[in-house]
Amino acid sequence: MSAAGTPSNTATLHRFHSAVNSGDPEVISKAIDELVAPDLLFHAPVPMGLTGAEALKRVWEVLLRAFPDIHVAVEETISEGDRIVVRNTVTGTHRGEYQGVPPTGKTVTYSEIFIFRFAGGRIAEVRGVVDVLSLLRQLGAFPS
Repeated sequence: MSAAGTPSNTATLHRFHSAVNSGDPEVISKAIDELVAPDLLFHAPVPMGLTGAEALKRVWEVLLRAFPDIHVAVEETISEGDRIVVRNTVTGTHRGEYQGVPPTGKTVTYSEIFIFRFAGGRIAEVRGVVDVLSLLRQLGAFPS
């Protein structure tokens, strides 16, 4: 894809981030159906054994259950051709079980970086690095 496709890819990614920041599971699921390829290649910490867009839906179900006020702040984006790299800061309050840790009521902040590849105007592949260790330390699951 040429760089000319980048503005529409950027708009798609903005729509995706707006949906996930809505905190509404139905809005997020609908956005994934509209903006993500069903056979999404998902390379990120996804322990559920699912693939495709369904894996992404499951990740958001788990996150919303654990952190109902979760917010993804996009700090930086880099676009080139059919890819967009995003550096995010994620915040939320731990109100439900996460990775075996019962709710603590603690507010957490962690970083993540994702590379999104687009095809046909949809998110076709995601590669992510999430600072899960920092998150679990803030919940008291690991010593600092």
